[in-house]
Amino acid sequence: MIRTFFKENAVWYWSYALLSALFLIVFALYHLPIVYFVISFLLNLTILSFITLWQYQRFKHKINTLQQFIYVNELDTLQLPSELAYKDVIIRLYEQSAQELLAEQAKTEDGQSLVKMWSHQMKVPLSALSLMAQTNQLDGKEVQQQLTRLQNYLDTLLTYLKFSQNKDDFRFERLSVRDITIENVKKYRIPCLLKQLSIEVEGDWLLASDRKWLSFAISQILDNAIKYSKEQDKIRIEITDGRISISDNGIGILEEDLPRLFEEGFTGFNGHENQKATGLGLYMTKQILDSLNLAISITSQVDKGTQVTIALPKE
Repeated sequence: MIRTFFKENAVWYWSYALLSALFLIVFALYHLPIVYFVISFLLNLTILSFITLWQYQRFKHKINTLQQFIYVNELDTLQLPSELAYKDVIIRLYEQSAQELLAEQAKTEDGQSLVKMWSHQMKVPLSALSLMAQTNQLDGKEVQQQLTRLQNYLDTLLTYLKFSQNKDDFRFERLSVRDITIENVKKYRIPCLLKQLSIEVEGDWLLASDRKWLSFAISQILDNAIKYSKEQDKIRIEITDGRISISDNGIGILEEDLPRLFEEGFTGFNGHENQKATGLGLYMTKQILDSLNLAISITSQVDKGTQVTIALPKE
């Protein structure tokens, strides 16, 4: 501690030594009695010693405070301008650290809620498969539908975790939106057959984008259209240069729910009523489309249907 003190204040002691040497030279050049210089030097040295002891106690207290403080108000004893500047820096760092800690805690709580919600959603198709196995009534199409649901829930979870960790891997290429849409339609052929739904796809759009993530976004929208469509309904997909619209004649969405559809974990009235929503699908779709520089909009009326549009953003 003593060595540290002298290291921090070395410039003042070197200045005192230099001034004493200059005074000694002046006394010698003018042939002044050296005894006067000695008396003055000893007096100044005595005063310097007392000041050193006082400053050392302050320095020791400051170092101990900085090393051991827990609460910021313990730094109130620091009053020098330089100390106040350091205190401000410490306060800002503490506030930043506290914000980061709160963000991590919120992230952990969100992750726990996600796992609980995801586990609940996974139980539905698993229970259906278990019941079919126990009753020995394994219908191929019904099994495939439940497996498709499980795959969708798993894809959504993995996509959410990937985005939450900022591990995106976009690879842009020239692709056909129609081809991607048809691939997703084929993926949902079993749920469509079970509900006797027909899907009509018109047009095409050549777009520079990421195939995997764009396919995920279209898949989520198509999945919602199938889930909330009535039996024997028609889903219409219109693709033009610069946009794709997916329309259904299903149960629709309440007007007051529309502004919150892209919020994380929001399921809305129909999601609660039908117990089919995880609250992540549209949230992740919006996040992905924002990263792909695409806009998404939804219009809907209860019992009349919903239209979801993906388009290039308006300039």
